[in-house]
Amino acid sequence: MDQALLKRIAEALERMAPPPAAPIRLAGADAFVWHPAPLPRLVPVRRVSAVDIALLQGVEQQKGLLLENTLRFARGLPANNAMLWGARGMGKSSLVKAAHARANAEIPGSLALIEIAREDIATLPELLEILRDQPRRVLVFCDDLSFEREDADYKALKSVLDGGIAGRPENVVFYATSNRRHLMPRDMIENEQQRAIHASESVEEKVSLSDRFGLWIGFHNCDQPTYFAMVEGYAKALGLPIEREALLARAKEWTVTRGSRSGRVAWQFALDMAGELGVKVRA
Repeated sequence: MDQALLKRIAEALERMAPPPAAPIRLAGADAFVWHPAPLPRLVPVRRVSAVDIALLQGVEQQKGLLLENTLRFARGLPANNAMLWGARGMGKSSLVKAAHARANAEIPGSLALIEIAREDIATLPELLEILRDQPRRVLVFCDDLSFEREDADYKALKSVLDGGIAGRPENVVFYATSNRRHLMPRDMIENEQQRAIHASESVEEKVSLSDRFGLWIGFHNCDQPTYFAMVEGYAKALGLPIEREALLARAKEWTVTRGSRSGRVAWQFALDMAGELGVKVRA
């Protein structure tokens, strides 16, 4: 075959081939979002949507546990994977982001935060291999993690948390939040009990995933005094020009319309009041 023709064919194939993936670096930002396709990449986050850890009220014990674990990790010491589970709107994901911010405030640049979406959990082994040789310590975070029936990704996550034959990278910890203590719906676990030949072994397989997290932190629904403390904390931080009695009366009325009390409800109320009072809030 003509050499010139072969050269043109080779050049055409090169143009058609996808470009090689750019080397992944953890410089230039403190937080990233993992995108596994079409080419694996980490997208820098210019500014993390986070609140100061001091604003998180009613979760003092939870704050202490997670912050201590995170600071140890940022200092280069051993730390546990952490599961934050329980009531909706009580600050689970906010606490993860706030602990990361506090760690970097105390030890600048020590800790990168990488968010991985629930639907990308199957690619977590790929991400960990990329991070294994990075010089920076990394907190990989999955918000609202749970598994449904016929979902096999939980087996992959179990293997990753244990580290497999290669071991979990020393420079990585995994934090997750979930409304479910065992990450699986209750009826899924109960059905396994009924259908399995050895029911206890089958259930053990399903619930053992949560055992891979060395640190379990539970969050529970808040009472009215705690909710009021949350509201007052946000009102002070935002500089809302309103008397305490009027603020709390409006806050109580707000919970009636929402049908619940939580940190999220308190923040939504504070934003509503800021808008009503003409107070601008930094996005």
